[in-house]
Formats: sequence, C-alpha cells, structure tokens
Amino acid sequence: MRADVSKHVGAATVLALGLVCSTWLIKHTVIDVKAMERTVQVKGLAEQEVPADTVIWPVFYKDADNDLDVLIARVDKKNAAIRAFLVLQGFNGDEVSVTAPSIVDKFAQEYSQNERGFRYVAKAGITVFSRSPDKVRTALSQLSELAKQGIAITQDDYQNRVEYMFTGLNDIKPQMVQLATQKAREVALKFAKDSDSQLGKIKSARQGQFSIRDRDSNTPYIKVVRVVAGVEYYLSD
Repeated sequence: MRADVSKHVGAATVLALGLVCSTWLIKHTVIDVKAMERTVQVKGLAEQEVPADTVIWPVFYKDADNDLDVLIARVDKKNAAIRAFLVLQGFNGDEVSVTAPSIVDKFAQEYSQNERGFRYVAKAGITVFSRSPDKVRTALSQLSELAKQGIAITQDDYQNRVEYMFTGLNDIKPQMVQLATQKAREVALKFAKDSDSQLGKIKSARQGQFSIRDRDSNTPYIKVVRVVAGVEYYLSD
C-alpha cells in the first residue's frame, strides 16, 4: 500500500515539474516571438514622366441648313476637305476614320419649334487614332487652313477634346516597383537608425495601384506615372 502511495506521489511530482518546465518554456518562447515581431511599416514613392504614345483626335464640326439634302452634301464635301488636310499632315488611311454624322431635326422637337434658325443641325467629322502624338500637335497648329475653307473645328467641347494616352506601362513597371521599394528601404533604414535598431528582412510587401495623369493642363501629351510600394521590415536590437 505504501509502495502504491509513493508511486503515485512520485508520478504527481514528475507531472508538476513537467508543467512548470512547460510553462517556463512557453513563456520564454512567447517573449522571443514578440521580440522577433518588432517591425516597421514604410512606404516608397516612384514617379516618372513619360511622353504620350497614342492619341485620339476627334476632328469634328457643326453645320446647319433648312434643306437636308444640301446639308448632307456639304457635310460630305467638308469631310473630304478634312481628309485631304490630314493626308497633307502625314496621316495615313489606317489612322483616319469617318464618323457618321449626327443630324437633329429641330422641328421634330416640341421644345424648340418656336426657336428661330435652321431646321437641321449636323455634327460630323473624322476621328484620328494615331501612335504619333507629335503629328497631331503639328496638325492642331495648322487648323486655320480648314477655317479658310469654312470648316470650324470644335475644340472646346469635352467630347471633342484631344485625348493623349500612354500605353507602355508594362515596359516600365519593373524598374518603377524597384525604385519604390528602394525608397521604402531608405525610409526604414533611417527609422532603424533613429531608434537604435537594426533593419532586418522584409516581413511583407504590397504594391499599390499605378496611376497615370497629365503633368498639367497645358501639356496633356506629357504623362506622370506614379506607384507607391508598402513594405514591412523586421527590427532587432
């Protein structure tokens, strides 16, 4: 009987010691993990100016007449004049497409029956889609040649504005992400130095969305590409 009691007491003692040791190990392991989890989150910005490589130019105008047949004939004549002008400016047939005219019959609209003026109003023109923005910029400076032929190109309408685009984002993505990451590391290094810490490995990294915008309202053919990289680094003493 005494042997059984001693046996149970010994087992209980061993179990208690095991629990104490396990608790000590867990406690110090948690402390070590928390020490490893000291991190700093930083962001790095990369920006690059690039020239637009694609352009859409609606060469549109408005015309009006009371005779629909006369109006359509004049639209065809003006479209031919615009096409000839564009050929002289160096555009080829693949870059130019004629847009079907939009014609409004004012007499068919109740709210405008009492208005004076022409019955039929047409909006027509040609759309240029080109990989040569410089040619468009040169042609824009020569629009007075069309004005001399009685063709007033609409430019102040938002729908008729020249749209410059940059389509080479994939070509510059890698170096921009690299630059943004380098900028983030510079910030992290300064933080580590100021806090008397050592910068460790990357814990996580996030690439932000790329954005492309006009440099300013006067130079829409120059774009600014921007990306922000977020990086989290480990810190150590």
